[in-house]
Amino acid sequence: MSLPVHRCTWAEGDDALMARYHDEEWGVPQRDPRMLWEMLVLEGFQAGLSWRTILHKREAFRKAFAGFDPVKVARFGEKQVEELVADAGIIRSRAKIEATIAAARIYCDMQARGEDFAAFCWSFTDGKVLRGDGRSVPASTPLSGRISKELKRRGFKFVGPVIVHAWMQAVGIVNDHSVACFRRNKSQGP
Repeated sequence: MSLPVHRCTWAEGDDALMARYHDEEWGVPQRDPRMLWEMLVLEGFQAGLSWRTILHKREAFRKAFAGFDPVKVARFGEKQVEELVADAGIIRSRAKIEATIAAARIYCDMQARGEDFAAFCWSFTDGKVLRGDGRSVPASTPLSGRISKELKRRGFKFVGPVIVHAWMQAVGIVNDHSVACFRRNKSQGP
């Protein structure tokens, strides 16, 4: 007889996709710049919605945004915006779609200046994973506020402190797995 697996409460239940995302991805330190950007964009689309909604539309988002290739998305124009606004597979918010295209251009501008997006993201923690106490999960922190401010200064949208903290958790900059969660001690970084 196998012992029950204890997950963070948000991943418990009968949604296999949420459980798999929790078990395999959430809180795992992500160092790939494109993936860090994809997750920042998806967290922005989540604003006002549930992560479950975004996760279940993730493949449609990937198709709609050219596999989240920032170079391709940066070239999107009004025609693509109109197509995306009509795409029922994604969240059809014009403001969020336009913010994604602008974010792709910012990403590409950073890259053209020799600034790696992953190095930028991890610079706020000197490349280290921060560890929450596992008992309470704040909606935002002074650090997420600082990162939010810097992202906004660079022109990113939908990157308030709450969204940024959720993104930090998702990409493993912060390990906020609960004390009882089986992933807590497995989601460390180098």
